[in-house]
Amino acid sequence: MWDYTDKVKDHFMNPRNVGKIDNADAIGEVGSLACGDALKLYLKLDKDGRIEQATFQTFGCGSAIASSSALTEMVKGMTLDEAMKVSNKDIADFLGGLPKEKMHCSVMGKEALEAAINNYRGIENQPHEEEGELVCECFGVTDLQIRRAIHENDIKTVEDITNFTKAGGGCGRCIDQLDEILRQELGAKKATPVPASSKNLTNLQRISLIKKVIDEELRPALQADGGDLELIDVAAKTVIVSLRGACTNCPSAQFTLKDGVQARLREVVDPEIEVIEEGKCELSI
Repeated sequence: MWDYTDKVKDHFMNPRNVGKIDNADAIGEVGSLACGDALKLYLKLDKDGRIEQATFQTFGCGSAIASSSALTEMVKGMTLDEAMKVSNKDIADFLGGLPKEKMHCSVMGKEALEAAINNYRGIENQPHEEEGELVCECFGVTDLQIRRAIHENDIKTVEDITNFTKAGGGCGRCIDQLDEILRQELGAKKATPVPASSKNLTNLQRISLIKKVIDEELRPALQADGGDLELIDVAAKTVIVSLRGACTNCPSAQFTLKDGVQARLREVVDPEIEVIEEGKCELSI
């Protein structure tokens, strides 16, 4: 499904500094299990004020684990001022790059680091509701977080807003609002639309394209990890699938459907496609 570097694979299979520090000097926590990804970062400083220990606990995909592991290795020996300058791009670069669909994992690491440093300095991290207007209800992303991501990562498309923040990656109801925010931040220039190669396709052609993407791109990637996916039905813009093999009981299965299958079909076929699992009326995140 995605092309991961050897370093990403290494930090996922052999994560460094996993666990908690009981007497941590700083703790930063971002995300939530309800939104799919969560990260808790612990920092311990030495007598000179440098980061002596950095550990993490995370719930998320392989990229989230790898990004968290990389972050803890990167900040060791840094002062808090130096650590504050670490960007999500630095985390991704340390790993040799991340798939664009997984850049939000590096952003989560950056946010956890900032939260930990603010915690040490006595600066309260305000709840999302007070950080701006809530735009994406599925993942709890505000307009201020989106605007910040646009400028820090030179974002030019709505698709990349989703890649870096996850906003728009759930039900999709906030896509128009994301487009408007992007237009505002780019100086009212027209945002680059999400590709929709199926605009002039017949229904039969659309189904054929969906099947092609699933059979030639998505299934081989899942099968490589012992999982599989079966296309059950296509009803208008709703794609019904069934998980097979290792995907059946995988705790990250729902993220695979949304961040993997649905995201790719929206990119190639139609930006309004909704992927649901057979037997479920909607996909819960």
